[in-house]
Amino acid sequence: MHAPVLWQNAVVLQKLTERKEWKFFGVLPKADPGLAVAWWTVLLLRGILPAAFAIAMGVLVGAVQRGNPLAGPLAFTGAIFVLLQVLSPIHQALSANLGDRTAAWLYDRLTEACVRPPGMGHLEDPKLTNDLTVARDFDLGMTGPPLSISMDFIASGMVEMIGGVACAVILARYAWWAPIVLAGAWLATHWLLRESAIWHDRNTEEVRAAQRDADYSYRLAVDPPASKELRLFGLSGWTIDRFVARRTLLHELQYAATRLRERPVIWSMLLVTSANVLVIWLLANAVDTGRISLGEAVVYVQSAVGVSMIAFGGFSWALDGAAAPVAAVLRLELAMRPAGEVRSGNRRADATPAREIRLRDVTFAYPAGAPVLEHFDLTIPAGSSLAIVGQNGAGKTTIAKLLCRLYDPQSGAIEIDGIDLREFDLASWRSRAAAVFQDFIRLELPLRDNVAPAGAPDDIVRAALEAAGAMKLATLDTVLARGYDGGTDLSGGQWQRIALARALAAVTMGASVVLLDEPTAQLDVRGEAEIFDRLLTVTRHCTTILISHRFSTVRHADRICVLEHGRVIELGTHDELMALAGRYRTMFDLQAQRFSAPGEEEGMTYDVLS
Repeated sequence: MHAPVLWQNAVVLQKLTERKEWKFFGVLPKADPGLAVAWWTVLLLRGILPAAFAIAMGVLVGAVQRGNPLAGPLAFTGAIFVLLQVLSPIHQALSANLGDRTAAWLYDRLTEACVRPPGMGHLEDPKLTNDLTVARDFDLGMTGPPLSISMDFIASGMVEMIGGVACAVILARYAWWAPIVLAGAWLATHWLLRESAIWHDRNTEEVRAAQRDADYSYRLAVDPPASKELRLFGLSGWTIDRFVARRTLLHELQYAATRLRERPVIWSMLLVTSANVLVIWLLANAVDTGRISLGEAVVYVQSAVGVSMIAFGGFSWALDGAAAPVAAVLRLELAMRPAGEVRSGNRRADATPAREIRLRDVTFAYPAGAPVLEHFDLTIPAGSSLAIVGQNGAGKTTIAKLLCRLYDPQSGAIEIDGIDLREFDLASWRSRAAAVFQDFIRLELPLRDNVAPAGAPDDIVRAALEAAGAMKLATLDTVLARGYDGGTDLSGGQWQRIALARALAAVTMGASVVLLDEPTAQLDVRGEAEIFDRLLTVTRHCTTILISHRFSTVRHADRICVLEHGRVIELGTHDELMALAGRYRTMFDLQAQRFSAPGEEEGMTYDVLS
C-alpha cells in the first residue's frame, strides 16, 4: 500500500518542480543568497502582520472595556502599525535589488549557454529560437516589466495571500467552519476569474506572429541602419502604422484572453457576498448573546475582512511573466550545449595542411532543413588558392563553416593530409585557420583589439593594417565606436578592411588556412583589386579559399569551383573554365559587361549568380 502512495507523491513533486514558478523561486537564492533570505523574511513578516494587528486591536479594545492599563496594548498596537508602514518600502527596495541581481544572473547563464558551446548549431536551431527570443529580451520592458519592478508585484501578491491565510487561521478559533466558508468563497474567485488573471495562451502562433512583427517594426524604427531608407522611401508612416497595428492586435488578443466575463463575475459576487454576510451576522449575534466579548469580536471581524486578501493575493500575472524567461534560460542551458557540441580530438594541428584539404562524400544539413551539401567531394592542394562561386544557397558559406568546425557533417569527412578533421584538437586547428565572414564582427574596442582580439605585438598589427590598406583609418588606441570619448565609427568598406587586417594578423601569428567569404563586397572595384593583390602576396604560403560574387577577384585564384545545389559542376583555372564555355563563362561575360561602366562607387556589388 505504501509503494503506490510514495509513487504518487513522487509524481506530484516532479510536476511541482517542473513548473516555471518553482524554477523562478529556485534561482533567487542562486542569484544572491543574502538578498533572497531577506526578501523571504520580510515577505513572511508583512504577510503575518495584518493578522497580528487584528489581535492587537482586539487586545486594546478588551483593555478599554475592562478598564485595564492601556500602555502595553497601545505600545503593542503601535509597534505593529509602524512595522506595517516601514516594511513595505524596505521590501520594495529588496525586491528591486533582488530583481536586478536575478536578471544579471540570468544574463550570465544565457551568455555562457550561447558562447560556451564550441559549435554554433544551437544559435541557428529553429527549435530554440522562441526560447532564445524570450530569454534575450525579457528585462528590456518589451514583453513585460523589468524584473526589478516585477519582483515588487510578485511580493505584494504573495504578502496578501499569506495575510489572508493567517487571518483565516485566527478566525478558526471562533468557529472551525468560518474560515472554510470565507476562504472557500474567496478562493473560488481564483477559479471563476482564472482567465482574467493570467494570459496563459500567449504562446499561440497568432500571438507569436504579432509579437514578432511588432518587435521587427520597433527595431526598424529605433536602430540606425534602417533610418536612411525609411526616410528616403517615405516609410516612416508605414513603420509607425505597422508597429501600432501589431501592438494593437497583441493588446486585443490579451484582452480577449484576460477580460472579465459576465457570468463568472456574477457568481463570484454572489458567493463572496453570501459568505461574508453569513459569517459577520453570526459574529454580531454572538456578541449580542454574550458568547464572545467585544474585543474578541473586533479580532474576528478584522480577520473575516482580512481573509478577502486570499482573492487578490498569490501568484500574479507578474510571476507568470517573470517565470517564463527564467524557465526559458534554464531550458536553453540544457539544450544549447548538446545542440552546439563539436567534439575535440587530441591530435595537434601543427604544420597542417602540408599536402591537401579534402572534403570526401560530405553531406550536411542545418537543423530542421534540407541538405545543403550532399555527397560533396572537393580536394584543395595545400598552399594553393581556390575560389568558390555559385548561386545564393549553393553551400559556399557552409563549406567555410565546416572547415572552421563550427559544424560537423552528418556523413562523410573533411580530411587534412588524410586525417579526419575531427581527430584534431579543436583549439589547435582553429589556431591554424583565419577567416573573414560576410557578417564579420565589429568590436566596440580600440583598433588594436579589433585587429588582434587575442593579442599581438603592435608591429604585427601595423603590418596587417598596412596590408589591408587600413593604416590611416585611426590610431591603435582609438575606440571604434562614437559612444566613447575620442571614439570614431567607420564606413562599411573601412570596417571590411579591419576584418581583413584581423585575418592577416592571424596569418602572421601562424594561421595557414585562410577563408574569405565575400571579403571585399563593400569595397569599390579598384580597392578590391588592390586589396586582393595584397592578400595573395601575404597569404602566398597559405591555403586560401575565396568565396565571392566578384569575378574580377575570382579570376586571380589558382583554381575556381562552381557550385550548384551543393555539388561541384565546374572546376579549373580561369582560362580553362572560359575555354569550357559553360556556366562560369556565361556568368563572367554577364558581369564583365556591367563592369565596363566607368566610375564604380564605394560599396557597389554586381551579383548575376542568382
